[in-house]
Amino acid sequence: MGTTWSVRLVAPAGTAPEPLRRGVQDQLDAVDAQMSTYKPHSALSRFNAAPAGSWHALPEACFRVMAHALRVAEDTDGAYDPTVGPLVNLWGFGPDARGAQPPAREAVEAARRRVGWQRIRLDPAQRRAWQPGGACVDLSSVAKGYAVDRVGQWLDAAGIRAWLVEVGGEFKGRGRKPDGTPWRVGIERPPAGGPHEAERFGHVIALDGRAVATSGDYRRHYTVGGTRVSHHIDPRTGLPVPTAVASVSVLADEAMHADPLGTALTVLGAERGLAYAQARGLAALFILRGAHGFEERMTPAFAAALAA
Repeated sequence: MGTTWSVRLVAPAGTAPEPLRRGVQDQLDAVDAQMSTYKPHSALSRFNAAPAGSWHALPEACFRVMAHALRVAEDTDGAYDPTVGPLVNLWGFGPDARGAQPPAREAVEAARRRVGWQRIRLDPAQRRAWQPGGACVDLSSVAKGYAVDRVGQWLDAAGIRAWLVEVGGEFKGRGRKPDGTPWRVGIERPPAGGPHEAERFGHVIALDGRAVATSGDYRRHYTVGGTRVSHHIDPRTGLPVPTAVASVSVLADEAMHADPLGTALTVLGAERGLAYAQARGLAALFILRGAHGFEERMTPAFAAALAA
């Protein structure tokens, strides 16, 4: 997936670490083989290259993740859209990156005609997806979360009762450390002095059976003429989202649920995103760029998680 992973765990005395490391890597390799947009022979890449008007069978995991992504797209009225791949790529953040220069408006409009979650049809009975022609599904905003959950399930099955799994900055923890305390994860405050400023943590969250995912624009962006171009592309307009939202962190029981919501809330923006999260009881933290520096807004559910 073009990123890194780490696992911390408490294992019974005498447990050899190498088989556990190999097992974790096998789980991640399986996700990558199905959902990578960088591997031309992945199940997802084969679907994206399938001819127009064809049904394409998908592995169970890939089908499940795609179905979840489409549900989030429907619930957010397209603010989150897994078919945004052509636009992400066009703006220089995909597998065929074209450089750090904004594309021509005509190119944006052409890519927008290939975007639209409603164009994808699913057949759950036969685990197939309909390729309408030119659709390019990008699951990068949900597959890492799924991978975290999958590794955690594998560790559970391997008899590991306490673990903290991280893939590309998405975390989930279960159980307690040997001293009886929960796994704690710091939520990074975006650097005010640029991407190389030392990391600072604004809040620390305890994870015991919960996941946290953060979506931010301060690591993947470029600047043209003094304007920041975010890697978050609004599928509805074809343009990068405004830079008022620096990051969104979401707590959920499953990392696959938290992961795409961070993207969705970022695209929705501070006001609509916060209203969406509050209406659904989501635990979300927004870090915004204000006139006098960073500002925070959080939902009641997130405030309750901090208090706990």
